[in-house]
This record gives sequence, structure tokens and C-alpha cells, in this order.
Amino acid sequence: MSKPVSTPAQRDPNVPIIELRDAKVVFTTRAGSKLFHKNKITAVNNVNLKLMPGKTIGIVGESGCGKSTTANVMCGLQQVTSGKVLFKGQDVTHRTAKERMEIGRVVSVVFQDPATALNARMTVIDQLIDPLIVHKIGSKAERDKRAHELIRMVGLPFSVLGALPGQLSGGQRQRVAIARALSLNPDAIIADEPTSALDVSVRAQILNLLSDLKKSLGLSMVFISHDIQTIRYISDDVIVMNHGTIVERGNTDQVMHHPTNDYTKTLMAAAPSLLHPTPAECA
Repeated sequence: MSKPVSTPAQRDPNVPIIELRDAKVVFTTRAGSKLFHKNKITAVNNVNLKLMPGKTIGIVGESGCGKSTTANVMCGLQQVTSGKVLFKGQDVTHRTAKERMEIGRVVSVVFQDPATALNARMTVIDQLIDPLIVHKIGSKAERDKRAHELIRMVGLPFSVLGALPGQLSGGQRQRVAIARALSLNPDAIIADEPTSALDVSVRAQILNLLSDLKKSLGLSMVFISHDIQTIRYISDDVIVMNHGTIVERGNTDQVMHHPTNDYTKTLMAAAPSLLHPTPAECA
């Protein structure tokens, strides 16, 4: 029998999908003049956050600030050095293989570069049904039907199902990557700079797609970017990171219009918007 896929109605709105408590990640490196000596780098330093159902958290900061490492902790790709990781209220800091499988089913990732995120030798339809096969969901007919649903959801023609990634444009590949992330009907998507590898003319289209999918599917989302104006466009709440630490957080309007941290103000001044201002801002 097919395994059911969770629906938004089954998700408890009061329980965080993912919660980090004093999460810290320290990497050990050996490089340069200290080749034979350990050099410790703190990538994430005592980070606390909650991803609630139906909400989008935007994490912004310059390269190396710890935002991607934080996202990797949230989706199970990175272990914490100290602190706790909770998944739907359960402690999964030292997760088992079964727990990793469950997190992977409920939390999907959209990576920065669709050209490397997709398997160049697999057709689009094979890439879309692969997660269903791994999690043993559905019959062959049901998987094929799901692939057609996903392609329709991301605004692509059914003809791309038989194509290889190299036959598609960058924007089309990212739409396929988003469709694959939705294949298991996840509770949350973590999007790590999903528009930075795309042409400027395509970026707004992908942002609009993600925003529409969030609303129609009741998704939670973590959106990672170095561009605070892009974060403004898509997020309910904003977290600003610098040197692995959260230096400012709050709802989007609060952070954008009344920033309190000097680093946040610097980011805003350095990032002119590629998107149109809101009607209120034009008034």
C-alpha cells in the first residue's frame, strides 16, 4: 500500500517544525602556516530560532556569516557542536538514520545552482519521482501522476518531463529543482540563495513562484540570501547574521524600516533593490 503524504491540515500550527536552541557549529581546519596545528572556526554561535508552520524566515548576511551553515543544521545536513536541534518538538540533535529520513521527507532543500543540484544524466521525470521511490511512496502510475502535477505547479509544460537538465534554461532548471523539493509535499522548504545563479530577468519570476507556492500549499520556508531587499520581498520575519551570530531579528517591516543594528543598516545601504517598491513606499 502507498504511504500517505502529509497535508497542511495535519500539521500542528503551534509546534515549530524546526527549532534551534543555542546551536553552535565549530569547524576544525589545518591550513597555511598552521598546517600541523588545529585551527578552530566558529561558523554558528549560540543561534536560537523557531520555524513555525506557514511562516517564512529570511536569513541575511554577507558571505561567511554563517547563514548557510545554519540552514544546513536545520535540514539535517550539518551536526551541531553544541546546543539542541528539535524537530516537531522532538530532540533530534543526535539523530538516528530513521530520524534523518523523516526530516528529509518533511524538510526539502532548494540549492543555489540548479545546474549542479540536478543529475545531468537523469530526465526531469526521473528526478521528480526519485524521492518518491526512495521513500517508497505510491505506485508507478501514482508517481507519474505526481510528476505531472509538480511540473504544472511550477509553471512548466509537460514536454520538459522527457528532457535532460542541460536542455533547459537556468530558470527552467530552478523550477524543476523546486518541483523536486515539493515532490514529498514537505512542511518546509529551505532555499539557499535560489536566485543568485540566475539572470536578473528570471529572479523575480522565481521569487514570485516561491511566494505563490508558499501561500497555496501552506508551506514554511527558510530563505537564505546576501541581499536584504530580496529577503524583504518574500519573508515574514528577518534574521540578520554577522560572524555566526544573530545581530538583529524581527518582522520584516520592523527590521526594514526601523533597524537597530549598524550592520543591518550597512546591508540595506549596500543592496539596491532589483524589485519594484511597494505601493506604500511609492506614496
